[in-house]
This record gives sequence, C-alpha cells and structure tokens, in this order.
Amino acid sequence: MLHRLVTPLSNCLTRESAMRLLALRADPKLQALVDELSRKCNEGKLTPAEEVEYSHYVAYSTFIAFLKARSRQIVSTKKDAK
Repeated sequence: MLHRLVTPLSNCLTRESAMRLLALRADPKLQALVDELSRKCNEGKLTPAEEVEYSHYVAYSTFIAFLKARSRQIVSTKKDAK
C-alpha cells in the first residue's frame, strides 16, 4: 500500500526536488523527542499516549524513508541519463 501511495507522489519529483528531499533532516528538538520516545519504547516505559505519538513518528519515518529511496533512484537515473 505504501508503494502505491509513494509512487504517484515520487513521479512528480524532478532531479532537483529529489535532491532537496534527500537533504531534509528533522529539526534537533523533534529528533531529540523521537530519540527519547525510542529509548523509552526499547525499555518498555512508554505511556499509552506516548505509544500513540511514537507510532505516528514511526509511520511518518517509514513514509519518508520510502520517498527518499525513490528520490535516490531518481537522482541516480537522471544523473546517468545526462
């Protein structure tokens, strides 16, 4: 299902926009929060609300990872085509 969601979106990417997407990083505060939730999850110490929040971050991260993987393909393919 994720592939079916990402493919139409990734078809809109140019080489330049794919490169910009690959350069995106979470801001430090958000990354610190996700790292803390990850640590608590590994220790089995998440509250029910934190479990929901963390599951959303995991889902978003998976989506972004698929999009970045497709972006790497686009950058590589369009680089070879030049």
